[in-house]
Amino acid sequence: MTVKAQFDHSNCGDCPIRHRAVCARCDADELEELESIKYYRSFEAGQTIIWSGDQMSFVGSVVAGIASLTQTMEDGRTQMVGLLLPSDFVGRPGRDTAPYDVQATTDVVMCCFRKKPFEELMDHTPHIAHRLLQMTLDELDAAREWMLVLGRKTAREKIASLLSIIARRDASVSQKGLTGSIVFDLPLTREAMADYLGLTLETVSRQISALKKDGVITLEGKRHVTIPDLGRLMEEAGDDSDGGFPV
Repeated sequence: MTVKAQFDHSNCGDCPIRHRAVCARCDADELEELESIKYYRSFEAGQTIIWSGDQMSFVGSVVAGIASLTQTMEDGRTQMVGLLLPSDFVGRPGRDTAPYDVQATTDVVMCCFRKKPFEELMDHTPHIAHRLLQMTLDELDAAREWMLVLGRKTAREKIASLLSIIARRDASVSQKGLTGSIVFDLPLTREAMADYLGLTLETVSRQISALKKDGVITLEGKRHVTIPDLGRLMEEAGDDSDGGFPV
């Protein structure tokens, strides 16, 4: 099956992540330079995008879908250490190899840039370098907050935290805002949520059912989620009003 992006590849202005991506502050001339080194790649759910230790020939942004970052220990045990959501950047300029496995959790579309030309472009395009630095610092903040989620929060708070992260990112990418009800399709299976949160599948299912019973969320099927009041979900997550995570 071929995964197709639902947008016009020929026009960066129509890109759904344009306002959040590494090119967010680029002017017309800079976008034209990026256009000359970019291409799109599609991956099916479950497909590996990058293997740890691989030579990186590209960097890029997730346009649609979700990917996971996974680290494997010497004895074969694996741990999901991060999620890549739409607008997140994949790869590090100046680093030749990938530190983690990157796998498509859902069908993924990526806007890719050839790595060497992108690194050269950064040298004379401060808008790109500054935006990438900002995104990297946001990623660092999110990683530190996630240590709190995994290390100190209860199972209910972990589920609420993950739902709030996905909800706020979906609202940010779609530019819907955070007022009123927030509606989105949960991109992760409950098995993937359990793996990422260090919980059992049964615990994830039980806590989602409890949040639904208490009116914190509503569900249609297993994936279509409505959050009537984001503030209440934040309270369940043990976070402040903005969730504590960069969006």
